[in-house]
Amino acid sequence: MINGITLRDAILSGANNICKSKKSVDELNIFPVPDGDTGTNMSMTMTAAIRELEKNEDAVAGHVAHRAASAMLRGARGNSGVILSLLFRGFSKGLEDMATVSGEDLANALGLGVDAAYKAVMTPTEGTILTVARVAYEKGRAAAAIDSDPVYVWSAICMGAAAALEETPELLPVLKKAGVVDAGGKGLCLIFDGMMSVFKDGVMIEMEKTEEEKADETAEFFRNAAAEFDQEINFTYCTEFIVGRDPEVTRDPMELRAYLETIGDCVVVVDDEEIIKVHVHTENPGNALQEALTFGQLLTVKIENMKEQHRKAAEENQQAKAQAPSLPTPAEPAEPTEELGFVSVAAGDGLRTLFTDLGCSYVVSGGQTMNPSTEDILAAVLATPAKKVFVLPNNKNIIMAAEQTIPLVTDREVVVLPTRTIPQGLSAMLAVDPDASPEENRQLMMDAAGAVSTGLVTFAARDSEFGGHRIRQGDIMGLRNGKLDYIEKDPIHACSKLTRSMVSRNTSFITLIYGSEITEAQAEDACRRIKSKISDDIEVTLINGGQPVYYFIISVE
Repeated sequence: MINGITLRDAILSGANNICKSKKSVDELNIFPVPDGDTGTNMSMTMTAAIRELEKNEDAVAGHVAHRAASAMLRGARGNSGVILSLLFRGFSKGLEDMATVSGEDLANALGLGVDAAYKAVMTPTEGTILTVARVAYEKGRAAAAIDSDPVYVWSAICMGAAAALEETPELLPVLKKAGVVDAGGKGLCLIFDGMMSVFKDGVMIEMEKTEEEKADETAEFFRNAAAEFDQEINFTYCTEFIVGRDPEVTRDPMELRAYLETIGDCVVVVDDEEIIKVHVHTENPGNALQEALTFGQLLTVKIENMKEQHRKAAEENQQAKAQAPSLPTPAEPAEPTEELGFVSVAAGDGLRTLFTDLGCSYVVSGGQTMNPSTEDILAAVLATPAKKVFVLPNNKNIIMAAEQTIPLVTDREVVVLPTRTIPQGLSAMLAVDPDASPEENRQLMMDAAGAVSTGLVTFAARDSEFGGHRIRQGDIMGLRNGKLDYIEKDPIHACSKLTRSMVSRNTSFITLIYGSEITEAQAEDACRRIKSKISDDIEVTLINGGQPVYYFIISVE
């Protein structure tokens, strides 16, 4: 039987396994647009469970499953993350209040999760994570009928998931053509395998940090160390370094700390068997480094002039305040006093300002490059002082995460308008009639969203073959309503060509929203090219959206 401690370790092991392999899962995505890919979304969803379970000592398996599922629901990102959270939510319901669980219990609980995931998807597609989860459950249920031992059953679940994953290209021709398996299914297999390591061998898979992550961890250590002290600068140089300990040196690192305190302040010394991390403010960084060398070799060194940094930071802060747009950010939950409110998702200062000007109470930061979590959207909903809150995801990979907020809110009604692009969201907000009822506004907004065509100009994040096009990393891609139309070398030419192809005899308005990588001059050049090739009756508007990833977002109405 599996108790709560073992189940906790298993879920943590599964989370670590997907987190350390997220890049390889991301690379299975067949569409080369740079975005918050499957591996990233699944790992971030599981990370929410890590944060919750690391502080858990509950030995009741059902309680552990509930805490993990609750955290994953709120932390779910992207469609793959939401489906993963639904699998664990069903899993939690199946194990509710059980102190220990058998293999049969595990299989039955997984079955509830599979049912929940299939019901949440409007049109379930076989050959995806859904198929992998379903087959895994079926194999687990069959195994439980033979032997209810948890290791025996979970082994069958893992083997069933792996076999189903290998079959995904046969169910989805687009996978077969690309020569890959389904990314979401692969992520689920990694999680199941991580859990199996604990069930079978009692070994928790550790999360291996990349060199970049290790560097970030060290930087975070130094930031936290510096934050412990007052803002008053008594010494000029902030000196940070890591010493690789010499095994032949037996001196206590606290001797180094004692010396540093004689030449400076804000001293932090943290050590283990291999390294010593040091932070000190001093006028003599050379002396600090010289003393450190008596303990071993210097692995990293960073010396910064704090007085100069303070001066520059003050200047930049003043400049940022002067330039920052006046945008609301989610605060404490607000009483629902108004009849109708709006929450939108967008990335880029220009777009956030635009949605705010159109009437959105809050604009959740996110989009293609980083899908916001259910909790991010929930916070914005609760901070909107309205009895009915319309949520505009503006991205097909955010709709499911937004929909998960609906059962989490009890004091107001949440309506998710399935806007799949920024132009759809903008058109929907422009259609709002303050004199109409909420039901009438919903229809007006969805009609407006359905009448707009969306063009996107971005770059290929990886080599690929898609839609009959051979794509190389760095190629400029023109997408029309989600389908790849053009591959070019220049974003301005791609924008002009794509926009002109979207124009019809019924076109009245074109809006060009240019991103953070496009200058104003380049945007105006694209606008001129388009105007020279279309009817004078068509109104063309140019907007600085400031969005990442997409050079241009094009709205044609």
